[in-house]
Amino acid sequence: MGEDVVLPCHLSPRLNAENMEVRWFRSRFSVYVHLYHSGQDHYSSQMPEYQERTEFLKEGISIGNVSLRIFRTRLSDEGQYQCLIKDGNFYEEATVELKVAGSSPFLSVEDYQDGGIRVGCRATGWYPKPEMLWRDFQGQQLPSFAQSDSQDQNGFFEVERSIIIQRNAKRNVSCSIRNTRLPQEKDSTIYISGDLLPELKF
Repeated sequence: MGEDVVLPCHLSPRLNAENMEVRWFRSRFSVYVHLYHSGQDHYSSQMPEYQERTEFLKEGISIGNVSLRIFRTRLSDEGQYQCLIKDGNFYEEATVELKVAGSSPFLSVEDYQDGGIRVGCRATGWYPKPEMLWRDFQGQQLPSFAQSDSQDQNGFFEVERSIIIQRNAKRNVSCSIRNTRLPQEKDSTIYISGDLLPELKF
């Protein structure tokens, strides 16, 4: 979410598409996500929500690459896209599905507390509301002592969980975040040294 993505589409065989019509659309053919025709980009009937957020990638057009970049992805961008290439009586169509994923967990050492250190785990841009868990080096779930959840104006969730790592800890702990609807999961790990100077790995 919020990042740029490229929707891939290629002609097979790899024909030169410079003088072809390439139409990216969703449910309606007449209003498009992006239209390339006669060597130019066209925007007159572009869907309003994609205005100034699309780029037809022309670098590989001579070998049939007609991919589309979408800038600053939103929750509403998720779903299916149709890539239609047309040249006279010749046409080829493909379906591309975009799934919008949130950020990886970001770990931060917050403070010393209750004989250990408090470590926070935060992730943004997830939908629906994800599940965030702490686990020890054996994969066993650890309890969070504080949590915070919020939803922004675009419908994406930001979640945060904190844990206290005791001074005698010598092993790593991991924070994982999982989409409850799709097979999407990301995790980050903090390695605990003897002097409690943590080293982060993403």
